[in-house]
Amino acid sequence: MNAKKTLSAEARRKTILSTVLAVICVIYVLPVVAVVINSFKLNTFVKTDTFALPTGEMYAGFENFIKGMTFGNYPFVKSVVYSVVITILSTALILLCTSMAAWYIARVNSLFCKALYFLCVFSMVVPFQMVMFTLSKTANTLHLNTPWTIPIIYLGFGAGLAIFMFVGFVKSIPLEIEEAAAIDGCGPLRTYFSVVVPMLKPTMVSVGILEIMWVWNDFLLPYLVLDKNLYRTIPIHIQYLKGSYGTVDLGATMALILLSIIPVIVFYLTCQKHIIAGVAAGAVKG
Repeated sequence: MNAKKTLSAEARRKTILSTVLAVICVIYVLPVVAVVINSFKLNTFVKTDTFALPTGEMYAGFENFIKGMTFGNYPFVKSVVYSVVITILSTALILLCTSMAAWYIARVNSLFCKALYFLCVFSMVVPFQMVMFTLSKTANTLHLNTPWTIPIIYLGFGAGLAIFMFVGFVKSIPLEIEEAAAIDGCGPLRTYFSVVVPMLKPTMVSVGILEIMWVWNDFLLPYLVLDKNLYRTIPIHIQYLKGSYGTVDLGATMALILLSIIPVIVFYLTCQKHIIAGVAAGAVKG
């Protein structure tokens, strides 16, 4: 009898938990649904009938997409290219530099490495707003205000999380494997690229996915650092969809937002299993 009561209580608990999670899921998905609906709706109806389906006179077809991509004198394709370049270069630089640093920190048991590790972890709790004005001036002084140099800044902000995950995983790798490579004549670089990197693959994929999603969607850092007349990423391009007297075409804005989030959503859904595997692999004691 007690066993039946326990099973019944457990079933109720799971039902309540599932209901709460379903409600939270709906809350999170609702803004995306609103973007999809309003991207096919005429601008005048976006404000008045936000959550109505784009039917009848409200339906704009692909007019919003065409208007958004051809608005102003700055080509949308150019913004896409800059976003792709910045995202790829930043992610590659973060993966290479932080994995090397994490390997050194995990293997060299010194006070300096411990202090460096805790500084990297501490950087994750420092709000960007605290350093953004100083950062903007420093970037201009050091000429880091181009799509080809801004990845250096992204390296600084993305290093904390990456090193935290990489160090956790490296500590789970048996040291004997690297010692065997050294006996076979491998130097530090060859040991890293031939032995360590293949074993770091789960965490590298996980970190890479998280960094790609962050850099692709980032608005504030490029807006502060880049010259908006020369270089615009997709979020900056969307922000400039303004007409006379500051009016904004919400239909075209929603259309470009949809175009910008589709690659990220597809990319995340394709690679989400690697995120879970990478986080689990890095969650070790040490």
